[in-house]
Amino acid sequence: MQPGQERITPPIEPMLAKPAPFATLDQFHQVAFEPKWDGFRCLVFHLSSGIILQGRGRSRSNAEVVDLAYAFPELVEWVAGATATGTVLDAEIVVRSEGHLDFGALAARLRPRAAAQRESIVTLAQGQPASLLIFDLLANPEPIMALPFIERRNLLREACTGWGEGLMLTPSTEDRSVAERWFNEYEQAGVDGLIAKPLHDPYIPGKRTQWKIKHHRTADMVVAGWRPQRAKDGSSVVGSLLLGLYDSDGALQYVGGTAAFTDAVRRELLAKVAPYRHAPTDSHPWLGSQGNRVPGGATRWGPGKDWEPLRPELVVEVTYDQLQGPRFRHPVSFSRWRPDRDPTTCSFDQFPPTMSASISGLLDSAAP
Repeated sequence: MQPGQERITPPIEPMLAKPAPFATLDQFHQVAFEPKWDGFRCLVFHLSSGIILQGRGRSRSNAEVVDLAYAFPELVEWVAGATATGTVLDAEIVVRSEGHLDFGALAARLRPRAAAQRESIVTLAQGQPASLLIFDLLANPEPIMALPFIERRNLLREACTGWGEGLMLTPSTEDRSVAERWFNEYEQAGVDGLIAKPLHDPYIPGKRTQWKIKHHRTADMVVAGWRPQRAKDGSSVVGSLLLGLYDSDGALQYVGGTAAFTDAVRRELLAKVAPYRHAPTDSHPWLGSQGNRVPGGATRWGPGKDWEPLRPELVVEVTYDQLQGPRFRHPVSFSRWRPDRDPTTCSFDQFPPTMSASISGLLDSAAP
């Protein structure tokens, strides 16, 4: 260890990325492109006291740092057997299923520690084990965060040799045409987008010196409810608008919500939705529904959230990155109201088909 250097111990902030549009891909130079995975980001520490999988809580808005080792005992075992004490990795936890990354199966593992019975977790780990897609090396076991990314990548490639399917090297390329193919062909397989990493940058915890490139699309959605939120002055305002789409049978299915509003806009929305409040004499597709997707249901995290129904007559345009099955994979952003749009025409038919190459082909390309 060089003078002045110390072992890296948790918690530390992971290096971050700032958004960039896909149209600017040709403007990136001296960068490596990597897939942005649909999983749980974590920093992996092999300490003398054991393995720590440093992650976040159940959502990006939850700033709590948690140790995910209790939820992924198979990863703990593999890291302990493959790495030396002092090793620190930056990685994504994923679950592979029939040619794609299965976020639902992954999320089933991440429940409150108090509710994660050991036998249940072990059964899940044996039936559908998780994997680590590793994309950076911070200590080997000496700290190397000060080295340029290209040197850390070479050391990571050497370290990953022979680790096996549970611990995998993430693909990386400096060829923009290859990165563009990943972006377009593997979306439904579990690639959220791309990460562009400057080749000669050190690893700087908590700093946004990399770029993330994601799909940006628009869709028209029916507003059929809203969720209240308490304002600073104690009054009730709109926390989120609840969105729906009509399926092929003409049923309005709940697909998610949009919630990124300022306090002033939340008050304006309250006045906007007031004329559309659902009356006891009105029918509503999400009240007493059998078989339809509806908001407010209980989850593994606790009971459902309260919401207020609206007559499904308002239409909004939103921007989104990915529709996964019957709902949006990530939060959508409000763009504008669409008073010119007939709500009954807002269906799943407006979404273009996306390519679905097997994730195995992409992962196999990264073998050391």
